[in-house]
Amino acid sequence: MPLNLEQIKKSEEINSYIRKADESLSALGYTEHSYAHAGRVSALASEILRKLGYEERTAELAAIAGWMHDIGNIVNRHDHAQSGAIMAFRILDKMGAAPDEVATVITAIGNHDEGTAYPVNAVAAALILADKTDVRTNRVRNQDPATFDIHDRVNYAVKESQVLVEGGTILLRLRIDTTSCALMDYFEIFLDRMRLCREAAKVLGQTFALEINGQKMI
Repeated sequence: MPLNLEQIKKSEEINSYIRKADESLSALGYTEHSYAHAGRVSALASEILRKLGYEERTAELAAIAGWMHDIGNIVNRHDHAQSGAIMAFRILDKMGAAPDEVATVITAIGNHDEGTAYPVNAVAAALILADKTDVRTNRVRNQDPATFDIHDRVNYAVKESQVLVEGGTILLRLRIDTTSCALMDYFEIFLDRMRLCREAAKVLGQTFALEINGQKMI
């Protein structure tokens, strides 16, 4: 019987890696990359594929990739996508996953970081879109606004975030408090991610659009 998402979520090994990876990123000053981020990415990646009519198993593989995608941060932030793919190969193989499904999941994980990413298939594309659109206030750990870096400011400023799939477009709709963060701050750190989302949407036969405070940006 194929591995399912619930088995993956119940794996103490995987959950330990998610937890310890987030501890490392916390020490480095990064925003939250723990179960909340893994859960959101997992759910959204699968939702995107379901809404676009992909097979249920393909959507579940996207959910599995989403849950596991950041485990490589336990090794190092640099090249964490590749480290995570290698770790996922070992874990999934040991759990008895079918080789072709292991290949799909590790390909997606290995291609999700914007430095080296490319949406090589539908699962990878959905993972990219889900990961790169996770911008929200409660990802900020730092409780002192006076010491926010640009990533803190941008995430803290986002008061509402939605990803909509409709009419041939995947739309990231944000409401940003511009008293906390200038729009240029958002584009300074997210422009490459938005370009990657556009490429990912194209693989899925869609266009990608960004709307901030009611205005279309791309």
